[in-house]
Amino acid sequence: MTTMTQDGYVAVIEYDPDLDTFSGRVVNLSSPVTFYGKTPEELRKEFKASVETYLEVCRERGVEPEKPYSGRFNVRLSPELHRKAALAAALAGKSLNALVSDALAKEAESVTDTK
Repeated sequence: MTTMTQDGYVAVIEYDPDLDTFSGRVVNLSSPVTFYGKTPEELRKEFKASVETYLEVCRERGVEPEKPYSGRFNVRLSPELHRKAALAAALAGKSLNALVSDALAKEAESVTDTK
């Protein structure tokens, strides 16, 4: 998977050989933000313009733009898994949050850093 970043926003890039065009879709927003380009340079320029347009539309509407990620999320577990995870954290001398964060960091190591 190919990605691009712009001001913390991450886009997945695809190539359509039939149209000989690249397309991008911002994946860390719930609002649909897409862009297209014939060359990588044009695609980067359109990505930047699309993010700027998204931010401008938010300003015009008086709404706060979504932040790419806040660093917080809720996880729903079965009560049994919650109990086991809390026990594992206690035995490791960690908080449950630290245990989950460490496990996610280990799992995410294979993902390219897109900061």
